[in-house]
Amino acid sequence: MEKIAIFVDVQNIYYTTREKYRAHFDYNHFWHVVATEKEVVVANAYAIASKHEKQRQFHHILRGIGFEVKLKPFLQRKDGTAKGDWDIGIALDIYDISKEVDRVILLSGDGDFEVLVDRVKKTSNAKFDVFGVPSLTSQSLIDVCDNFTPIDETFLLL
Repeated sequence: MEKIAIFVDVQNIYYTTREKYRAHFDYNHFWHVVATEKEVVVANAYAIASKHEKQRQFHHILRGIGFEVKLKPFLQRKDGTAKGDWDIGIALDIYDISKEVDRVILLSGDGDFEVLVDRVKKTSNAKFDVFGVPSLTSQSLIDVCDNFTPIDETFLLL
């Protein structure tokens, strides 16, 4: 049975599907597509902690599907700007597990992950799949991965 590891950049998926389709990503359908008849070694969803009830319910739904939800606080800077991304955490977790699985699956269109994908492919035997909104996914990320799956209407809650 193929061993897989799933990593979701929740903020990236939320904003790109909203921008392109004005819809939400269907995590249940995604799980069915990628995890059926596979051994899921790890499935992490990286999100920003929120006090909003809808966000907390969403995190609960992700846990019910099978994801471990990793939360980071939203940081408001003194100059009014904000920060709340998980890129380094996602990269470290992927790098750490890549030698233990047959396939790494990343949901993100962020081109910053290109270097990570390239390194994982050189240092492990794991295949690397990326799911992202086509027009909002970095071409360099698409080019470096083994398989790119476009997030289209089949992966949306309509």
